[in-house]
Amino acid sequence: MQLGREPSLEANQSGTRILDVQPSERMHTTEHNLEHSEDKSIRSSVIAQILKDGNTNEHEEDIQETFFPKEEETKPEMEKSFCPPQGMLNKIITNGVLLIMVWCVIWSVAGPDSLPGGSLFGLLVIFYSAVIGGKILQFIRIPSVPQLPPLLGMLLAGFIIRNIPFFSERVNISNTWSSTLRNTALTIILIRAGLGLDPQALKQLKNVCLRLSMGPCLMEACSVAVISHFLLNFPWQWGFLLGFVLGAVSPAVVVPSMLLLQDKGYGIEKGIPTLLIAASSFDDILAITGFNTCLGIVFSSGNMLHNVLTSLRDVFIGVLVGILLGIFVRYFPSKDQRNLPLKRALLVLSLCVSAVLGSQRIGMHGAGGLCTLMTSFIGGKKWSKDKIKVQKIITTAWNIFQPLLFGLVGLEVSVAALKSNAIGVFVAALSLALSIRISFTFLLMCFSGFSFKEKIFIALAWMPKATVQAVLGPLALETARLTAPHLEPYSKDVMTLAFLAILITAPNGALIIGILGPKVLTRHDPSKIKLELTGINFH
Repeated sequence: MQLGREPSLEANQSGTRILDVQPSERMHTTEHNLEHSEDKSIRSSVIAQILKDGNTNEHEEDIQETFFPKEEETKPEMEKSFCPPQGMLNKIITNGVLLIMVWCVIWSVAGPDSLPGGSLFGLLVIFYSAVIGGKILQFIRIPSVPQLPPLLGMLLAGFIIRNIPFFSERVNISNTWSSTLRNTALTIILIRAGLGLDPQALKQLKNVCLRLSMGPCLMEACSVAVISHFLLNFPWQWGFLLGFVLGAVSPAVVVPSMLLLQDKGYGIEKGIPTLLIAASSFDDILAITGFNTCLGIVFSSGNMLHNVLTSLRDVFIGVLVGILLGIFVRYFPSKDQRNLPLKRALLVLSLCVSAVLGSQRIGMHGAGGLCTLMTSFIGGKKWSKDKIKVQKIITTAWNIFQPLLFGLVGLEVSVAALKSNAIGVFVAALSLALSIRISFTFLLMCFSGFSFKEKIFIALAWMPKATVQAVLGPLALETARLTAPHLEPYSKDVMTLAFLAILITAPNGALIIGILGPKVLTRHDPSKIKLELTGINFH
């Protein structure tokens, strides 16, 4: 046997040349061919099974793992790499560079106004400090305790900047800038309230919803007027103005908490979350309208009858102009245009901001808010499905103005300017007014078909204050600075009471709703109960 013999080509009888292979090599070739044929049979059987099952999605991952194995070694190394940084570190660096670049652009345009002591510099500091304060409060989570609203962190951020000398000396914002931003925030709140009004809710919940939205607000406004007159020595007109500031409930606290309970199925059989969400918009509208009326009376000259007639005139003009603008935005822009929700949102924003700022400029304080409300409500009724898209765009605008609003409110409160016994008296007045509001809300719900525990929950859930107080509280102070400096002490007290109301009721209200709701409300499967208003019957 010749071990080193090379395979040779030989001719057969037909003249065809074949390859002469040794037996050992033939065996190796045969085994290789068998393995190859087995591999092909496995593939064909898998494919046949997939075709037989008729569902390729279920076997897609198995095929990829069998024939295209994943590279498991390089990916974790890339994730753990610190050059370039990944994850949170990368996000922090990116946001920091963006912050510096925004300031550089503003400095190149505005010059000294963007340096420490200027209004633009102060707005940047307030905005980013409020955003950071809200994020910090979001990260603070205590087990079995509901999350606190981020607006509380925004409020405390402005308060800290004002009362630390190093920051307060460098953060100065002009009254014009502050007033314009707060009025714009008020406009966005009213647009959201107008778009959030559901005509179906008005029909199905009209009795109990009207009682809940009007009764507690009016009762608290009257009780605050009496308490502030005898306890804080406020004039009656200032007492009612303060009452409407404190009388509004905050959708920024109530609505997210109610939606969370609704998603989990608590109280949905009797429509308690739907009731509170629908009534919160009406409550804010009533408080803002009453405040604007009282503001016109406080800062107007002449007798009381003339001031009341002037306020009624402003209300009539605001409603009339709002109806006309609402009809206009129903048909302009037309449905054949592109980016229709964006154009509608920008048109409504521009019209309503102009109405609010313009009415403030000409002295018709009560007209702009009602005009905004009617415009957004009447226009939104015609938009059908696009209304939700417009609401999302308006919500994005609110997310920008919310940190500025609450940061500026906190910036107005100075501990050094407070009297030694002022905080105790203010807290006592707020506690007494809240007790009256909670008791009256409980009484109003006694004939609405709710159980005893549900009445207690609704009364306590109707307590949080934040958004409207942050807008209305500083307005009296700004108006006094511009038109009547001798009334500035009263307006500062109104501002301080609004700040304390947010600080006390916003976190406590969110905690009460989150803790008490699952304990006192009946839970049902949301998939088995329709959350439509047509299935809710109230007296």
